[in-house]
Amino acid sequence: MTSKIIQNCFAKRIVKNGFEGNKFEKIKRAKREASLKHPNTPLIDLGVGEPDAMADASIIEALNTAAQKPENRGYADNGNPLFLEAAAAFMQTTFGVSLDPKTELVHSIGSKAALSILPACLIDPGDVALMTTPGYPIFGIHTQHYGGSVHALPLLPENGFLPQIESIPEDVLERAKVLVLNYPNNPTGACASSEFYKRLIEWAHKNEIVLINDAAYATLTFEEKPSSLLQFDGGKEIGIELHSLSKSFNMTGWRLGWVCGNETLIEAYASVKDNTDSGQFLAIQEAGIAALTRPDIAERTTEKYKRRMTLLVSVLKELGFEARPSQGTFFLYTKTPKQAELEGSVRSFASAVDFSEWLILEELISTVPWDDAGPHTRFSMTFEAKTEKEEYAVAKALKARLSKYSFSF
Repeated sequence: MTSKIIQNCFAKRIVKNGFEGNKFEKIKRAKREASLKHPNTPLIDLGVGEPDAMADASIIEALNTAAQKPENRGYADNGNPLFLEAAAAFMQTTFGVSLDPKTELVHSIGSKAALSILPACLIDPGDVALMTTPGYPIFGIHTQHYGGSVHALPLLPENGFLPQIESIPEDVLERAKVLVLNYPNNPTGACASSEFYKRLIEWAHKNEIVLINDAAYATLTFEEKPSSLLQFDGGKEIGIELHSLSKSFNMTGWRLGWVCGNETLIEAYASVKDNTDSGQFLAIQEAGIAALTRPDIAERTTEKYKRRMTLLVSVLKELGFEARPSQGTFFLYTKTPKQAELEGSVRSFASAVDFSEWLILEELISTVPWDDAGPHTRFSMTFEAKTEKEEYAVAKALKARLSKYSFSF
């Protein structure tokens, strides 16, 4: 009886799709099942989306020192001014973007938290958020919580994994308030060109639409210099950008980043944030300052993922996959096989989810499936390996487990 009362009290947005969980939970369950089925076979985890290395010793030492300061014990509210100054300096050095740390930056407890807060600044019932797919769903989920809806813009290989803004129907465009981007892109690994940013900014001004770029992988680019939405004329006037220390500085669990750009949007974000959280631990912000003064850490991290990317692309090509090196991030995004043949026995895959579950259960290889814009599989370069020799061992094991199959695409 009590359970029924509680169930009836849930918000409709929570219960309308049940409590089945997302695909990442399904992957975790499949991992557990596979480990029980093959207890003596080590898992090759190419699915995890977080760095395999610890934060640099200098960053950890900065945290240790700052955590012992009595003045850091209290609420951080909307940030340590020194961290905001360090973030502004980083934006200037990395992208050539000038920002006022007092009015154009606010720290965040990671990009996920920022993406969950921003819809409260922009979305009313009936509004539309334009979002690329496949992609990180957090902004869209909270948009729906506020009574808005999401219009998906598929990222396709033939379009360089860039959204086709010309495809947006007029009636959708009239109700749209915001376009959420993510470049360098998870999961496709694509980067946005200067030409794209310039055209997009002009379009946003014309259609009076706010631009938000989730730039969590901003410095993880392999061929071109990192770029920012805000470095192009008109970008700061119509948009904001989210940055994070998670990926490039191996600080995923530290939960620290910043939101920067248009002063009015930053003021709105800071206001809502102030009624949402009490800020990240000041000692962590001091450690963040230490990180931002060490660009060599991000450079070494990028070099590692580029090396691993080259290695895995080579192996996957040998196995028949249409694998190409990503432009950025630590993800490799490839078409999913339709079939796998072994000694005359054929296993067909109805979706990327179907293939990923088979890969885990049969060969203890974990990946992430994406069916949002055609069946694709994401391989992550964040697999555990302390040395280059161990990286080659992972690649060799992957090839050994899959080379017995003939894949059809």
